[in-house]
Amino acid sequence: MKTYTTKQDDKWDLIALQQYGSKSYVDRLMMANTEHVGIYLFPAGVQINIPEIDSSGLNILLPPWKRVL
Repeated sequence: MKTYTTKQDDKWDLIALQQYGSKSYVDRLMMANTEHVGIYLFPAGVQINIPEIDSSGLNILLPPWKRVL
């Protein structure tokens, strides 16, 4: 698992977008960092755990023309 050090005024959705390329991973970030769930705007310097995402099942979420075969 890697970590991310927040910058002033980072938010969960911005961190998810930067680290995974999608805001839809906010829930996974928050579950891996329950001690910080009450924070909306982060101060600088908070260590956030970035869990690895198993992308094997993500293909089914994409429309057929975007799926990797």
